[in-house]
Amino acid sequence: MRKLLIITFLALGSTLFAQNTKNLTEDVVNSIRDNYKQKSEADKGIRNALSNNDIRSLAVNRDVVGKADHQFKYKADVKGICDQKSSGRCWMFTGLSSLRPQIIKDKDLGGFEFSQNYLYFWDMFEKSNLFLEIILQNADKSLDDRTNEWALHNPIGDGGVWNSFANLVEKYGLVPNTIMPETYHSNNTSWLNQLLSRKLREDAMQLRDAKAQKLAQKKIDEMKFNMLCEVYRYLVLFLGEPPTEFKYRFEKEEAYKDYTPMSFFKEFFPNYKTSDYVMLMNDPSREYNKVYEIEFDRNVLEGKNWLYVNLPADELKKAALASLKDKEPLYSSCDVSKFLSKNDGTLDVNNFDFESLLGMKFGMDKATRIRTFDSGSSHAMLLVAVDVDDKDVPTKWQFENSWGSSYGHNGYLTFTDEWFNEYMFRIVVNKKYLSGDVQKMLDQKPIVLPPWDPMFMQEN
Repeated sequence: MRKLLIITFLALGSTLFAQNTKNLTEDVVNSIRDNYKQKSEADKGIRNALSNNDIRSLAVNRDVVGKADHQFKYKADVKGICDQKSSGRCWMFTGLSSLRPQIIKDKDLGGFEFSQNYLYFWDMFEKSNLFLEIILQNADKSLDDRTNEWALHNPIGDGGVWNSFANLVEKYGLVPNTIMPETYHSNNTSWLNQLLSRKLREDAMQLRDAKAQKLAQKKIDEMKFNMLCEVYRYLVLFLGEPPTEFKYRFEKEEAYKDYTPMSFFKEFFPNYKTSDYVMLMNDPSREYNKVYEIEFDRNVLEGKNWLYVNLPADELKKAALASLKDKEPLYSSCDVSKFLSKNDGTLDVNNFDFESLLGMKFGMDKATRIRTFDSGSSHAMLLVAVDVDDKDVPTKWQFENSWGSSYGHNGYLTFTDEWFNEYMFRIVVNKKYLSGDVQKMLDQKPIVLPPWDPMFMQEN
């Protein structure tokens, strides 16, 4: 009986002690040390291995090694892999890659690439203008107002999403890569972004001061115009000046033809309308079957904000399957870093067994990972293929990436259907591939969300 009482007391004492660990006192730390010493012998081998190796090489799941299958029943006719280098323009590369197959097919080309640098120039110029307008619109609010704080923290950057691509193409058209090729700073955007952000913050404070002094609107407009002239010159120095007209001929053609960026776009994509496409999102942390819009999440002042329909993952799969059966690739984005095996070009939740190696469980579901900033869409890629079972149910999918042909499986990444459920977030699909119920949802008045929400990181 006495022994039972002692055990009960110790158990109770342990519980009470555990409830008083707010501060890491010496007693608490010593108790934690004692707790670890009971397990330390078993940890020696793991500790030695982790001290000298990348954890991913130790956690590789041998049950899936060598079993990657990159064959697909339904695949879009894509050709060629691009490389965004050290830039955050994956969304732009992905948008342009969705158009490349058509021009390659129409002109019977061995390959073709649009000028990413051309769109990048206008993206940065438009973002600069949008930033200055947001500053002016909120000049009567304090600097620590949430909108001002967000804007000054993110004046510009080369990340973006689908609507950013749509805004640029609709306003500025397209040009071939050889007309405005990449520069060192379009491929390596860090310093361009950093210095331009610094200048725009300085401009923002000058505009706020002008508003505070109640200068005439004409004077403020003149100030902003001069600021944009300086931004334009800055971008030309880094990227070159975008063409307003050019001469171009394709392979096997003898004569050059005169184009403007917009005429080039319209000639080869006469029926292409960005309004025909809609973004579908799988965000289980929010209510499904609703349309959402992200405030200020665009690059062009008069352009479209980020707009999407939030749906269960199976609805995204239905639309993607229908599109790929029709050989139309899709803009898509995901949390690419999760369970990525770059050696064999796969994304599989079974690629790494961290739990067995560490003796630690990781139990968050997708919604919780989003709410706690553990997961979110970080990279855009072109969804180009899907494989199915004998009942036409998807089993695996494939991305065309923009990290060069030496990365992954010849530039492609194959991912399991289970990985789709956990780490795929967005696809952009032609409305004709949507069910009638989803098409009706597009008539909803969007629920407006702030741009600083954890789910709305821009792809880079």
